[in-house]
Amino acid sequence: MILVTGADGFVGTALVSELKRRGLAYRAVARKGREGYVGIGDINSRTDWRAALDRVDVVVHLASRAHVRNDSSISGNIQFQASVDGTLNLARQAVQAGVKRFVFISSIKVNGEVTELDRPFAAADTPNPQNPYARFKLAVERGLFDLSKMTGLEVSVIRPPLVYGPGVKANFATMLEWVDRGRPLPLGAIHNKRSFVFVDNLADLIVVVASHPAAAGEVFLVSDCEDISTTELLRRMAKALGRTSWMMPVPTPVLNLAAAAVGQRAVTSRLTDSLQVDVSKTRQLLGWAPRVSVNEGLWLTAGAFQRTNAALDPLARSA
Repeated sequence: MILVTGADGFVGTALVSELKRRGLAYRAVARKGREGYVGIGDINSRTDWRAALDRVDVVVHLASRAHVRNDSSISGNIQFQASVDGTLNLARQAVQAGVKRFVFISSIKVNGEVTELDRPFAAADTPNPQNPYARFKLAVERGLFDLSKMTGLEVSVIRPPLVYGPGVKANFATMLEWVDRGRPLPLGAIHNKRSFVFVDNLADLIVVVASHPAAAGEVFLVSDCEDISTTELLRRMAKALGRTSWMMPVPTPVLNLAAAAVGQRAVTSRLTDSLQVDVSKTRQLLGWAPRVSVNEGLWLTAGAFQRTNAALDPLARSA
């Protein structure tokens, strides 16, 4: 049986659907219990996982704080350590319950924030976390591998880049909104390359990693295996949404300069910088390949986005 924490989240929902599709036994865990989910409450160093771990062979740990405090204050450090301890507490109890494998969903941010064009991050690269969230993920990875050495628990780590799909939130949803409303965007001359992963592709890989003999003790990167620029992403979004793409070819240096002048360089960097990942290890060691292309993933994401908007606003434009 596979235990899925954070099963009611964006990735967790897709993973549960994939497990159902394959007819695999699972137990879905969320902070609040309701039909189909086991409630566990807050995840910390005192959380009692014994009932949830009964008869479980594999733990897939998705539950995590979306953000760890971006400061070095005492409260920030306490929160950071509490987040790490909460995951390691689960792993230690998993060992006691006889769990064979622990799959931790980390983040490509452990590798860093930016890559040089066509020089992607690789799984074997020296970690270079740039913010508290990435440092938290790395601290958990290291703690899990240390526990594995002491106990024999098989540990596997997956570091995804930006995950998108039906129901996506945050920056990706914002870009969909921009394009769907036909807003002119100064993003028509960006020549970066970024890796993305469709949520069903990630769910598929998680299931593979949960059972593949070669996955034990390894770190894997994942993507849709097609890196595209922000400009190209927005154009494909427009096509998937059935909208006209209105993009002005403002040079990237001009965008960065304007953003820095108003204190928004960090926001613009996510649009103009490159972040590519090399998934050759994942493909070769596990025989895995994404089953959904970028174009298909964008069509599915755009369709869900428009259906949701139409349900919320029956008068929303459809032309």
